[in-house]
Amino acid sequence: MNVKIISAILVLAVTSMACGFSVDLPGQNRVGPEVKETIAVADPKSDETRVSLAFGAGDLKVSPGAKNLVDGTVLYNVEALKPDIIEDGAEIRIKQGDFNSLPPFEGMKNKWDLQLGAAPMDLVIEAGAYKGALELGGLSLNNLTVNDGAAEVELSFTTPNLVDMSQFNYTTGASDVKMEGLANANFKTFVFNCGAGDFTLDFSGKLQRDATVSIDSGLSDLTLIIPQGVNAVITIDSALADIDFGDGWSQSGKVHTQQGDGPTLTIVINIGAGNVVVRNN
Repeated sequence: MNVKIISAILVLAVTSMACGFSVDLPGQNRVGPEVKETIAVADPKSDETRVSLAFGAGDLKVSPGAKNLVDGTVLYNVEALKPDIIEDGAEIRIKQGDFNSLPPFEGMKNKWDLQLGAAPMDLVIEAGAYKGALELGGLSLNNLTVNDGAAEVELSFTTPNLVDMSQFNYTTGASDVKMEGLANANFKTFVFNCGAGDFTLDFSGKLQRDATVSIDSGLSDLTLIIPQGVNAVITIDSALADIDFGDGWSQSGKVHTQQGDGPTLTIVINIGAGNVVVRNN
């Protein structure tokens, strides 16, 4: 068969196929006027309340102080970023709208400023490449889960969590994450999984009970702040990481111990390579 005829048949076939479907291109998500909306979610008055925040790219701020279960505002300038609120009994999910472009892009604005109430809840934050300011002190978190991608996050408990937290899970990618006042979270178990990045875990605050921390990292710079006077036992398993402890620690093999009063903070670190720095402040 003639090559020109074959080419013509292929062109017709592709053209016919193209008529059957459309492709959403990134350019179709265009910057428009800024839209500011109010968020208000009533407390379902349940012992099993679960709040999930699903956020892609932009700025996310979470703090205490809501009169309802969730109060706040969202600001965006791309229609596809309009958030959805899904309420299913005690399950509350606030999620960024369907957005198929490559976030973020030039001129895009996406800002959530949310306050949470003091009712007991499980809190789940799922986010992508975003900047987060998460102040969670003074809430009543039974469990806390944070999953994010390439993020820049400051998470703090400047005042104590009002209930015993069973599990705190944080999983992140190549990020810059700083956490402060972690003893105030009042967790029983804290699991932190991270990729490459710079991570600071500050266990200041009041440790109210024995607590266990598991840290699993690939290649990262990891800083732990353990206040003086806290009973702490840190075990580090790594063949390549540089390890630096401040004054007041004794060592026996992989185990480092600080003597203090009150409950014990037990930390197990598995790190492939990088730096581990432990200091008092």
